[in-house]
Amino acid sequence: MAMWDRIKDQAKGLQQQAQSRGLGGTGQGQGQGHGHAPGQAYGQGHGRPGASGGSKAQLVSALKSQLTSLKTELKSGAYRDASMAMCALVAAADGTVDPAERQHVESLILNNDVLQNFPADQLRQRFNKHVDQLSFNFQQGKAAVLQEIAKAAKKPQEARAVVQTGFVVAGADGYIAPAEEQVLREACGVLGLPTQEFGL
Repeated sequence: MAMWDRIKDQAKGLQQQAQSRGLGGTGQGQGQGHGHAPGQAYGQGHGRPGASGGSKAQLVSALKSQLTSLKTELKSGAYRDASMAMCALVAAADGTVDPAERQHVESLILNNDVLQNFPADQLRQRFNKHVDQLSFNFQQGKAAVLQEIAKAAKKPQEARAVVQTGFVVAGADGYIAPAEEQVLREACGVLGLPTQEFGL
């Protein structure tokens, strides 16, 4: 369980960093239905044996809070494009995307607090373009999508936010599949982020 402790510490650090910049009160922790106050995304008992499902859900909740705390800073085209590429890659992680899954991920994107910084049609268009590439030829599509993700590497804060966005989408159902973990690891690679930072 040590990796969850590392991520918990990182979550606290990022939240404190955001609060020290005066962003702590920008709706952080609201509207997520988890009942946690800001900075408490990890309730007690996350280290219980056999509680790994709960730990994943708590991790996703913590990452969602971190993203929300940075909402006012995540407005660049690079973040928008890279996060849409990341969402498409998560949706197609197992090599296929059925229409129901595409619709589900699209709805997660459009309802994401931070991504509401951007017009819905821009998000939908970019997400579907990448899903089409991945559906047509997964390996070729993946190379193109990873190139798009890599463009966010110039700003470490945006790079982290792209991976966090991917995590939030992957873990929306409370489970992150091994194929999804693999593409999140690959995204960390092209963004120059250590995978252990996200417990991968």
